[in-house]
Amino acid sequence: MDKQYELKYHKLEKDYWWFRARRDMIFKLLRHMKVHHNCKILDLGCASGHLITFLEKKGFKNISGIDISKEAIKKCREKGMKDTFIRDCADTKFKNRAFDVLIASDVLEHIETDSIALSEWNRILKKNGILIVFVPAFNFLWSKHDEVNYHYRRYSRKKLLDDLKKSNFTIVRASYWNFSLFIPISFLRILQFFTSKISGGKEDQLFQLPHIINKVLLYLLKLENTLLEKSLTYPYGLSVLAVGKKAY
Repeated sequence: MDKQYELKYHKLEKDYWWFRARRDMIFKLLRHMKVHHNCKILDLGCASGHLITFLEKKGFKNISGIDISKEAIKKCREKGMKDTFIRDCADTKFKNRAFDVLIASDVLEHIETDSIALSEWNRILKKNGILIVFVPAFNFLWSKHDEVNYHYRRYSRKKLLDDLKKSNFTIVRASYWNFSLFIPISFLRILQFFTSKISGGKEDQLFQLPHIINKVLLYLLKLENTLLEKSLTYPYGLSVLAVGKKAY
């Protein structure tokens, strides 16, 4: 991602509503799947390690992380996370069948050939291992935010599931995520897309919010997460989430 954006990302990711809600959803999915606390978990694209810290507080004891960013892993190491490494998520260097669970939170869209990454993730998962994936939804929402993030694509639910199946994953759960904010944020992103084309700007959509607004948005998404955990699915949203199981 753009270096200036990365600095802002690391500054905001601990408390920002989107990231906190996504961590909450990941924990709910792990709980729903009855993942044991001693399972080996790998956070693909771990950034500065806030998901690792969050899951450790929830009782998970064996979590590693990788990220292509030297700055991200430096921050992880400064927090005492020894099992974090500078590695490419499409070429992890881990042994076959090394992990029980892989988590890829907005990672796949950064990889030019996503089929290579999915095959690699299948390789390092144990038999019946679980992959949790979040990706940005819908190509019509493409904006300067995607360009600043160095995204290659956005996904529909169908495309993500087709890609997972081609890489020998069985689909366990799938839904759009961030349903209730889809219409207002979609409108804003489309508007920003056209205004930035006129102005030539490179705006992203990550910025500090007033505390009360951040809190309201967080609780709104946490409510959605609770309904998703109970097996509800949403017909559209700003992201797609899927849980796949290694087919063999």
